[in-house]
Amino acid sequence: MTVRVSLMQVDCSDSEHPDDRVARVIDDTAEACANADMVVLPELWHAGAFAIDVARQHQQPMDGPLVSGMRTVAADTNTWVYVGSFAETLAGNTYNTAVLVGPDGDIRAAYRKVHLFGFSGGETTLMTAGEDLVVVDTPLGPTGLATCYDLRFPEMFRQLVDRGAHSFLVPSGWPTRRIEHWRILARARAIENQAWMLACNQVGSHAGVVLGGHSMIVDPWGAVVAEGDDSECVVSAGIDPDYVTETRRIFPVLADRKL
Repeated sequence: MTVRVSLMQVDCSDSEHPDDRVARVIDDTAEACANADMVVLPELWHAGAFAIDVARQHQQPMDGPLVSGMRTVAADTNTWVYVGSFAETLAGNTYNTAVLVGPDGDIRAAYRKVHLFGFSGGETTLMTAGEDLVVVDTPLGPTGLATCYDLRFPEMFRQLVDRGAHSFLVPSGWPTRRIEHWRILARARAIENQAWMLACNQVGSHAGVVLGGHSMIVDPWGAVVAEGDDSECVVSAGIDPDYVTETRRIFPVLADRKL
């Protein structure tokens, strides 16, 4: 079985008002859903991953217009939509929350980012860290959810595999100046866990930071199946979820773990 996946590499430049971007990207996602079984968006794309003051001004609850709009898109197009993440208000706290919506429009999972980026007045000045790891059934098989900076913590991904993950969805806001880290880490997490990696980055410039793009679909051997450049685009590929089981069978490295 082939699953058609598309990564929405959104331009999050601060020249566009967040409300206008949300409306535009919801429309763009609906178009992408016409040719995909699953669509994935980046981290904090409504505000820009480094625009923490903007995120503070445009935080919203789970039933706010961003998630509600994407739920409508998913239901209208019968498509899985990983909304990427947004600044979620919940019980007096703000979280960097990524939401997975099923083709019926129901919320199937929410992941609140565990490893917050704390450099240069980053997320830790606004966000509360999540505590729970999430693995959810999708057309890709059991799927582990992570966000951006989480990529630097391999133990998290191994725990997701221990909970059954065969694939990872990683919405991100990774800057150009560290883009080689991004490309290496996304492949490394796929290789060491023998899992599909769908890593969706953003582009554009905001808060004085240039975002690097290069959204990637990586197979369980670490081969890059599809990759974006540094401009707004949709990165698409057809992938076989069963390839994970086959890879782990013919090269059973996970069975040799000692620690």
